[in-house]
Amino acid sequence: MNKGRLFTIIVLGSTQTLAWASSYYLPAVLADAIAHDTGVSTNWLFGIFSVSLIISALLGPRMGRMSDAGGGNRMLAGSNVLFAAGLGLLAFAHSLPMLIAAWLVLGVAMGFGLYDAAFAVLGRIYGTNARGAITGITLLAGFASTVGWPLTSWGAATIGWRDTCLVWAALHLFIALPLNYWALPRPAVTAEDKKAMDKPVPIDRPMILLAFAFAAAWIVTAGMAAHFPRILEATGASHAQAIAAGALIGPAQVGARILEASFLARFHPVVSARLATFTHPIGAAVILAAGGGVAASAFAVLHGSGNGILTIARGTVPLAIFGPENYGYRLGILGMPSRFLSAAAPLGFSFLIDWLGGNVLLVSAGLCLSAFCALCLVRKPATYAEAHAD
Repeated sequence: MNKGRLFTIIVLGSTQTLAWASSYYLPAVLADAIAHDTGVSTNWLFGIFSVSLIISALLGPRMGRMSDAGGGNRMLAGSNVLFAAGLGLLAFAHSLPMLIAAWLVLGVAMGFGLYDAAFAVLGRIYGTNARGAITGITLLAGFASTVGWPLTSWGAATIGWRDTCLVWAALHLFIALPLNYWALPRPAVTAEDKKAMDKPVPIDRPMILLAFAFAAAWIVTAGMAAHFPRILEATGASHAQAIAAGALIGPAQVGARILEASFLARFHPVVSARLATFTHPIGAAVILAAGGGVAASAFAVLHGSGNGILTIARGTVPLAIFGPENYGYRLGILGMPSRFLSAAAPLGFSFLIDWLGGNVLLVSAGLCLSAFCALCLVRKPATYAEAHAD
């Protein structure tokens, strides 16, 4: 890997870590404090947060067009301004309308500044050779919750949650914005690129299959993220076992991404994606058969491993199947169903757990298996090994 590519990965990996830590992972730590200070229930807060995720989904195709047109630097830098504005509004929020305004701005920021935007920029810079770079930034940004949750919690306990939001905002303005705007390569937009952007992107069989597969898998990811300890306890694990198992998810994700960057890199990305959708059902079978203890830890490792690779697959599979032409726009379209449905997944899983208990894993395993089947129906180009060498 040359120094220029490594520098780009470090820049985007760092700014993505900041973006995720200060937006998507913020409510998990600050929701109770915000609710206490503003007099708004936590249910309202998470409802507003879900709406912000839907807004980010709606902006996906627009994000893709901006990246395809060569505006990736400006788009990511603009998202840092929006992140800072939303966090500033949140810091000064004292009522429900102000909280809604803050999260509406943060929803727009997430639409233009999270993984899909970063993947689109890398596709624009490196074309079909972007797979390694996509894996690289997810390796770094995979620590967003590991870094963000403790820092946010420490800040809230030390300087208060409002000033913590202002610190995150300052980091966007004075660190992430300059890096995204000036430190990333700016590939030229050719006449062929402009012609490609005028072509319609057909919603054909491969697009439908990929959209379905990513949506089904992402419902499980969002549901597990919201209810993982509760689900494990419903299968027979103790509270301590559930928490200990949950701590293994992050390392499992990183380990799987290292595997993707090394051994699995020799295979077509759709092979990695199929493997990733199959690990959760295996883990579900293990824990439903054996209960808590070691089975809970095994399930956490298998689920985390699959989730770690799926994040990469969302960027690498469309690039390998369709190529770099209109790549950003395709990502935006493919990401819309998964973002919409993942916004409702925490509430849906909550009802399912009340109804089914630990057997909710039969539902999640079924969703992952349906994603696996859809990916098996996606045909990979026969010349992938020669045409997409990284």
